[in-house]
Amino acid sequence: MAYENLLYEKKDGIAYITFNRPKVLNALNRKTVEELQHALSDARDDAAVRVLILSGAGEKAFVAGADISELALQTPVKGKEFSLFGQGVFHLLETMGKPSICAINGFALGGGCELALSCTIRIASKTAKLGQPEVKLGILPGYGGSQ
Repeated sequence: MAYENLLYEKKDGIAYITFNRPKVLNALNRKTVEELQHALSDARDDAAVRVLILSGAGEKAFVAGADISELALQTPVKGKEFSLFGQGVFHLLETMGKPSICAINGFALGGGCELALSCTIRIASKTAKLGQPEVKLGILPGYGGSQ
């Protein structure tokens, strides 16, 4: 698979997954979550991969949550579908049987925070800021982060 929004590399038993949309603070749109699902499945199925490291490109964000510009165009039904799809992808990360390390630099908000919580280990830089800002709007974390 050719990745547009992720950098994916396997080297010396490590699968490196880097969210590569720094202009939008590595926000999660459907394409990015689909690419993440593919990369996670590939790493899970590759016996040579022993650990995963997830990070974000740029200095401002690991992942700053869902891509609001895409969400604004969705119907409630499509929004629920996307939320359930994201939950499934994050569940894959949680249950794949290989340790995952989240390298957090900058923002890890909303879905980005939930993604970090799905990893086995989280390492945060001094500039890391984690949070679930959607709860201030009366919205539950969309990818299952409240569970």
